[in-house]
Parts: sequence; C-alpha cells; structure tokens
Amino acid sequence: MHELPQGFLAAGGTCGIKASGKKDLALFVSERPCTASGMFTQNLVAGAPVKVSRERLPSSEIRGVIINSGNANACTGQQGLEDARWMTALAAEQFDCRPEQFLVCSTGVIGHLLPRAVLEPGIPIVASTAEHSPQAFHDAAEAMMTTDTASKQSSRSVRIGNQTIIISAAAKGAAMIAPNMATMLAVVLTDAELNVDQASSWLRSAVDQSFNCISIDGHMSTSDTVLLLANGAAGVRPAGADEHRFREALNEVCLELAQSIIRDAEGAGHFVTINVSGLNSNQDAARIARHVADSALVKTAIAGNDPNWGRIVSAAGYAGVQFAETEVCLLLNGFLVYEQGLPTRFDAAAVSQALQSGEVEIDLRFASGSGSARFWTSD
Repeated sequence: MHELPQGFLAAGGTCGIKASGKKDLALFVSERPCTASGMFTQNLVAGAPVKVSRERLPSSEIRGVIINSGNANACTGQQGLEDARWMTALAAEQFDCRPEQFLVCSTGVIGHLLPRAVLEPGIPIVASTAEHSPQAFHDAAEAMMTTDTASKQSSRSVRIGNQTIIISAAAKGAAMIAPNMATMLAVVLTDAELNVDQASSWLRSAVDQSFNCISIDGHMSTSDTVLLLANGAAGVRPAGADEHRFREALNEVCLELAQSIIRDAEGAGHFVTINVSGLNSNQDAARIARHVADSALVKTAIAGNDPNWGRIVSAAGYAGVQFAETEVCLLLNGFLVYEQGLPTRFDAAAVSQALQSGEVEIDLRFASGSGSARFWTSD
C-alpha cells in the first residue's frame, strides 16, 4: 500500500449517496495549513465544486479536500453552489478550521442535487476515522471511484538534503476523458515546502505532461479537478538540483495516474501510446496526437486488431497542421507500414497479431522539425 506524506490524514467511507452502498465520501486533511494550487475543467458548464474550489486557489492556507462520488453536483444552479460550500463548512468544522480552508470535489451523475440528508450525518462519521495510514489512504482513493474498476494511487520518495520527502496521490477516472482533463479527479499531497508560485507552476507542468495527454472518448466533463497540497511537514524546500528531482517525481506520479485511467477505460481492450515527432513545434505534434487519439475509426481499427494505417494517416491530415504527405512515416508496434507518403510491404497478419497483445504503439514521424508529443488513449 502507498504511504501518506508526513502530516496528512485520510479517510474513506459510506454516507449513502450510492445505492450500491459502496464508499462514497473521501477526505484528505493536513494537520497544518498547506500551500495549494489546482487545475480544473475548461468546460463552460462546470460543476459547483469546481467553481468553489477554483475561487479559493491558489492559497497558502488550505487544510483539506472533501470529495463525494455518486453525484457530480453539476448543473444544479445556486443550490448546488450552496451545497458545495456547505460541504466544506461541515468538513472544516470536524478539523477546527475555516470553511474556506477546505476544497471540494464531486463526481457522478449530473443534474441531481446533493442529498444533504445523508451527508450531514455521514461527513462527521467519516471524518472521525481520518488517520495517517496506508489503509486510510486506500479507503479514500476507493471512495472517489464511480465507474472505475479499481482505485488509483501513486507515490514517490525524494531525498532532499538530509530529509526524505514523499509525494503521494490518488485519482479516479474511466470515462468522459478528453484532453484538458475530463471526469477525473486527482489529489496530490506532499510534505515538501513549496510557495504558491512553485505549486502552481510545477502542477501545471506536470498536468500538461500527463492528464492533458490522455483521451478515451473525447468528451470533456464538468467536474475534472487536479489539486496539489504541500504542507511542508518534512521541513525542506526543493531548490537547485533538488528542485529537478522533486519535479521529476511529481511528473512521474501524475503520469502513472493518468496512464492508470486509460488502462481502466470503460470497455477498453487496448492501451494505446501515440508518439508524434518531427514537426515544427510541440503544439503541432500534440494537435495531431489528439486527433489520432479521438478518431472513432482509429479506435475501431485497434479494437479489431486491424492494421488499417490509412485511418491514422488521414486523422493526422485533418488535424490542421501543415506538413507534406511525402514526409510522413508510420510504425505500428515497430512495424513500418507507411513511409514517405507510400504504403510499405508488410505482413498484415503479423501486425494484427502484435496488436492483439493489447499494448499498441503508434509512431508517426515527420521531417519538418524537432517538435514532438506523446499521448495515451484506448480503443
């Protein structure tokens, strides 16, 4: 099991939001104020919790996050906002802090008001179980789940000076996953000391390399949120070479969670890595990677283990990026199937068998520049 960083507590339990009776309320709490930052959905239809958390960040005074699953509290108007703020106030009351020191996330069905009748007694009960233990961390990760088949956690340890700091995170997500995040939530916790600028900048960079590089169905949700809380309990601030090591570990944690979301995609049988290189900019490469990832025809070809390279090349062609057709090369699981604008002679049966492994690598190579991108999707 994964460890919590120093000074953090977690809890996960059942309030009764889910008819199944499964866990539906999670808490992540720091024993001291945290520097915190967040990234949120870019959907203009954003859930009430997104609006409440977004207005409270960045901050150097955050104490915790309360998360419910089974109800997204989205498209719920003014009552939804009041309910989200009420949740933070009730959580804050359990840990002797101010309501605005708590952040809130919700995930689940859209368009239904939160059931206060079950949350009001449930939040204090779950809060009373909060503790610093791997089991409590696991319970909290489990309580975030909706259609996920398994909880998603990741952690890294980094040596800074004479201290070891920990970065640990939990996430949920299996559908409504598109670039710029989706129906996914992630809470990243560390006992390193960060200032607000570091937390904001480093989180954005990590998200851009992970959660913003995944797509399952191209559907951007109302609820996606990634939060970073740093409480400084280890007593060290990353600087110089230590800063690089910390950021590398943060990137690894976010990437591991992002990939676990793709591997848990609803109904998926293939994990797909898309590499695009040789374009004028990283942005151009990412644009092509996104179009390939979101193509329904590419997905159906992969689902059928069909080496239909034409669907991949044509998806690159309508991405709105300028390139010469004669400079394109395409490899599928290492097999060269298209080179400089022409199909190659390849063993279709062998490529199909390679795709049946469930691990698919699409490698699109251009000759315009040094821009590159890596993306992950499913069938």
